This record gives sequence, structure tokens and C-alpha cells, in this order.
Amino acid sequence: MPYQEGSRLGRETASKLGHLQVLKSDFVRSLIQRFEYPPADDSDAVTPWVSFDPAKARPLPTVIAVDGSLQTIMSDDLPRRELSFVKTALLRMDEHRIARIDRDMPHPIHMRDLAKDSAIYHSTVFPLKNVFVPDQTNYDLVRHIIRDSMKMDLDGQVYETLKWLAYQKWDGTNQRSPEFECPHCKDKESKQSLPYDADETRCTVCGQVMYLTDMVGFHLEMSEDSAPVSLASAYMLIHETLLLLLPVRLAWEQGWIHELSNNYLLIKDGPLMLRGQYVKLIDGIRNLLAWAAKAGHPIHLMGQEKTGLFVDHLGTIARFASPQHRGESPSYAILSHEFIRQHIQRAPDMRELYGHRTNYGEKVFLKLDPHHATVINVPTGQYLNAADRPHDAADLIGLDRILATLPAFISHRFEGGLIPIELANGVASLSSYPSAEVLKMFARLR
Repeated sequence: MPYQEGSRLGRETASKLGHLQVLKSDFVRSLIQRFEYPPADDSDAVTPWVSFDPAKARPLPTVIAVDGSLQTIMSDDLPRRELSFVKTALLRMDEHRIARIDRDMPHPIHMRDLAKDSAIYHSTVFPLKNVFVPDQTNYDLVRHIIRDSMKMDLDGQVYETLKWLAYQKWDGTNQRSPEFECPHCKDKESKQSLPYDADETRCTVCGQVMYLTDMVGFHLEMSEDSAPVSLASAYMLIHETLLLLLPVRLAWEQGWIHELSNNYLLIKDGPLMLRGQYVKLIDGIRNLLAWAAKAGHPIHLMGQEKTGLFVDHLGTIARFASPQHRGESPSYAILSHEFIRQHIQRAPDMRELYGHRTNYGEKVFLKLDPHHATVINVPTGQYLNAADRPHDAADLIGLDRILATLPAFISHRFEGGLIPIELANGVASLSSYPSAEVLKMFARLR
């Protein structure tokens, strides 16, 4: 592991002659001589590519995209004081406004004007280290900031969406919240839950007040005096997820769920998944998507992955898939759990199938033109607990209409670029410069 770049000195570079000892190794040379390699092949016979015609389904005319960004800043003096700013945004656009954007060289002012009246924003800040409020621990301060950020900003709409999801209000069963550990006594043997529609309750063990936002599990990442950057990252991810489901809640409560189902595509920047203690929300999300589909109002929802194992794998095989030339039909490949285990993870049989606890969307490779390939996630509703699932378009909610919609969103500025994601990222992102420097001065850390 090399030394990393610091504030005064540069990073350590790798040895330019380090390969010589490897080449001189008799053992390595004997192994190389025994290896056999299959002949090069200009095909990909393993991935289940399927051609499709976007014109066979009706595109969704309105898109809602969400994205988030965080910027962590530290003081220059000692002791190091650390804050993390979080920003999330929801952007609503229709097909006519997106069609006016130049896909190759969009004008920044044009992009700004398009997003100006179409986005809502949320911002908050977390004290991570050596930042205090009198008579309050950092642990409780962060808990209160999480609760107040959701309840007070955006007129409390995100908090109401959290309640709607936690109590699964769409099905009328008046159920309690998911169980969780008390943030005060942290009794792992005693799981708590809140009564239906409650904002808070008291722990049955220690008697202290617990908030609905504690149910999500942010407190499990904190110590009494400080919190890691991963807490801010988790908050951003949860807030993005709740923003994405906010239009679904409003449509359900106000009676236009049929219009949302027929005309809206919801897009999240990143995979449709939650990890760690945050998987408590997964069952609610799956139940919601399955309920809506069964009721005849499928929610058209997708996530786009820009980095990671699946994007890397697609980069090695996309050239083999159709279309190879302009005018040819685009294609997609639905990845079953077994395909992911064998060909992408390259892992042994596991006790649980891929994404069993963490994912509410399945992986799909998509190639829309000879130079545009991307990884998207599309929900199935309830998890398909079989190694060979999902195996066709019928397993994925609204896949045909999602595929009919995306060709109009192709951007040529970035690899696999989609215009709604670019716009959402543009209004949500916090740059290292000048944003971080401005925030640093704003927080009085310099």
C-alpha cells in the first residue's frame, strides 16, 4: 500500500522495475507455461440479451428524478472539527422540455433554466466531530437533527412519507412500525416498535423517548461524542429514497394514483437497495410496489448505476451486444440471481440469493445505441426467491414502458448518460471547489 498524498508532500508512486522479480521467478514461469487460454471470440454467448422495439409500448411522458450530494469539511486547526453538509433534490420534467436539450453540447444556462422551476431541494448539516451544543451530547444532537430535518424542511412532506412507509398506510391494516433497538439503552434482546401513526413512544426497558426516525437506525452508526461520515451518506440515501416515494404517497392520498401509474417514470441515481440496519425499510418498499401492481396501478420506477461491479462487467461485454450500427434494435439483458453469482460475483453457492435482504430492484443491462450502454435496476415487487429469477420482462414491473421511454433520454456527454439523471445531479451536487471552501467559511471553520 503506497503512501497517500498529503497537504505538503505528494503520494508514493509504484516501482517501475517491480515486475523484474516476478519475471525472474521460476515458480511463476512454470505456472505460466502450464496455463492454456481459450481462443479469442467476438461474441458473448452467456449474457441473455434480448432485442426489443421501443415503439411497441407507450413512453411515459413525465419523469421525476432524485439525486443527492454531501460535502464533509474539516477545520485547519486542532482539535479537528468536522461537519458534513447534505443536499438532496427532486426534479420533475416532461418529455417536451427534455426534447429541447442538445444531447451533445447542452448550454449550461439552458439546463439551469429548465431545472429552475422544476426542482425541490433539501439541505441539512451534521456535526461529526468536536462540534457541540451546550448540555447535549453529539449523539442526541444528531438524532434531533435527523428528526427535525425530516419534520421541518419541505413542510414535513418527507417525514409524512417515512410514516406512510413505516406503517404501510396504503393497505389499511393499521400495523405498527418495524422493530428496532432503543437508542438509549441499546438492549439487543429487547426489540421496540411504535404504535400505528405515532411520532414517538417510550422504551419499555429504560423509559426514554424514542422517535420514529430512530426506527431507521441512524443511531447504530454513532458513538456518544462523534459520528462517521457514513452516517451523513446513509441519511442522504434514505432521504433520496423517501423523496422518490413522495409522489407515490401524494398520488395515493389525493386520488391520482392512476395518473401517476400511466404517466410518470421515477428515476433514482444509484441502485435500488439499502444496506445494514436500513434494510428495515425494504419490506415496506417491496410491499408497496407489489400492492400497487396488484391493484392495477404499477409504479414505474428505476435506478441507474454509474460505477461498481455490474458497470465494470457491462463495459467488457457491451460491444458484443446489439445494436452494432445505427438503426438496429436496442437490446436488454435481465440478470437472474444465479447469473449474477456465477458470472459477475464469481462466488460459491451462498445461503441467501443475491439481494435477498437488501435490494428492491433487479439488475438489467441495457444497450440503446452502438455507443450507449448502462445498468438499470427495475423492481419486481416482492422478492423472487429463486435462483433462475428474474428471467423475463414479465417479472419486472413496467419494464416495457420504461424501455420505451429511455431512448428519448439518451445523453452523449457521459458514458451511459441519461438527461434526467444529469439534470438532477446538476441541481443536487456540491463540488469540492468552490462549494467546500464556501461551506467551510460559512461554518466558521477557517
